[in-house]
Amino acid sequence: MDVLSNLFDGLVTVASPVNLLLLLAGVLVGMVIGIIPGLGPSAGIAILLPLTFGLDPTGAIVMLAAIYYGAMYGGTITSVLINTPGESATVASTFDGYPLAKQGRAGPALVLCALGSFAAGVMGAVLLSWLAPAFSQVARRFGPPELFLVVMLGLLMLVVIVGGNRLYGSISALIGFAVATMGVDSSTGAQRYTFGSTDLINGIDFIPIAIGLFGIGELLHSLYQGQHREETRFVSVDTKSASFWPTARDWVESRGSMLRGSVLGFVMGVIPGAGATIASLMSYSMEKSVSSTPERFGKGAMAGLVGPESANNAASAGAMVPLITLGIPGSASTAVLLAAFLLYGLRPGPLLIEQNPEFVWGLIASMFAGNMMLVLLNIFAIPVFASFMKIPYRIVIPTVIVLCTVGTYTVNGSIVETWIMLGFGVVGFFMKRFGFSPAATVVALVLGPLAEETLRQSLTISRGSFAIFVNRPVSLGLLMSIILLIVAPLLWRLFGPKRPLLTAPAEAQDNLPFDSDAG
Repeated sequence: MDVLSNLFDGLVTVASPVNLLLLLAGVLVGMVIGIIPGLGPSAGIAILLPLTFGLDPTGAIVMLAAIYYGAMYGGTITSVLINTPGESATVASTFDGYPLAKQGRAGPALVLCALGSFAAGVMGAVLLSWLAPAFSQVARRFGPPELFLVVMLGLLMLVVIVGGNRLYGSISALIGFAVATMGVDSSTGAQRYTFGSTDLINGIDFIPIAIGLFGIGELLHSLYQGQHREETRFVSVDTKSASFWPTARDWVESRGSMLRGSVLGFVMGVIPGAGATIASLMSYSMEKSVSSTPERFGKGAMAGLVGPESANNAASAGAMVPLITLGIPGSASTAVLLAAFLLYGLRPGPLLIEQNPEFVWGLIASMFAGNMMLVLLNIFAIPVFASFMKIPYRIVIPTVIVLCTVGTYTVNGSIVETWIMLGFGVVGFFMKRFGFSPAATVVALVLGPLAEETLRQSLTISRGSFAIFVNRPVSLGLLMSIILLIVAPLLWRLFGPKRPLLTAPAEAQDNLPFDSDAG
């Protein structure tokens, strides 16, 4: 009963005209960001974060979170109509979405995707509202050793589970940790890696690095790939045609995949490091395995499209659980959201729900309203949003560069941070070019100070003894999970089938965009 009462209070908070306008702006911007290939939710949130300064914290975070899950909807349109995922979480949607579009069934595909995403988003919000308080109560028992190990576990899952090169993933994470150490040591007051520059005494702000890696870096990589020279393979959609709506067979074929994808996606979203990309690929594999006609997959199976779509939207809701209750981001997008929380003086963790209930429940309630807005937009305004795919890159590129530059400079009015943003844009390009993980860098950058602080606190409590990590039941369990996570891939390589533990299907490899929300 407390949950329903709190949720009602959250609906009252988000129902204010200003918050509703910010929510609508968030879902619209998220849709557009998802539609433009190469840009993803992490890039969109990072670029627009400086523009939210001066807003009420609840309204600002509601808008940024709406960009996060709104981009999941938008990426579906490009996946279905032009066989190009807007971001990595919608890669699996190309496998059967584009074949359906070529068969003249783009309308039913997009309608069912919208409804599946809506069902998954609502189910994810319901589960979030019930599980977040419970997780918060459990997390309140965590001390510094447990928090340190949770940080390490989440980062290792990001590196080990996702991606083909774990060495490059580890190096990417270490780069993030190294950058996080710049500034003044909180314990000794000594300057670290400032190179005598007064501009680096406070360290490097998160925003210019995130904007550089995900904004400028993605643009440079898109230019390198020649996307500005490619012609759009566009499949039109007529919303006035009777064939726009799904048939009874489509409904029957999709209802089970909606439910399975929603549950799987939420569970994978709660696990730090897994995220929407892994959830959608696992959902596709699951739907193919349970189908009585697996030979249709890859040729236009509606279940192969609706399942992954439901999974990636449910995962975005699931990812809010560790973010709110532990302050642990499991992906690049939630890492940027965590930075937004901190900028507004909100410290995610076990006490957030207790200290800021109106904010937390307003955010959760906004997900119900946001998904309602998105399902209506996706069904009745598909042609309008599809027209954004026709915007030439010669207009997109300078517009995004201006937004990145202005957004970075307005944070602190620092020209140094602007140059840092441009420098990390070049770094982001080379990271993508050679297979490194910008997502791992960003997550490690955000978690670095927390990891350092909790490690020092743990060793202070134990007087320098690392035995504190094995003398406590919860920390011992987390430590065993970390060891298992490291050892399992090695055992699989030695004794398992000669294939990767978890990768995208072969047809997805050329479609993976730069913004891998999971790494």
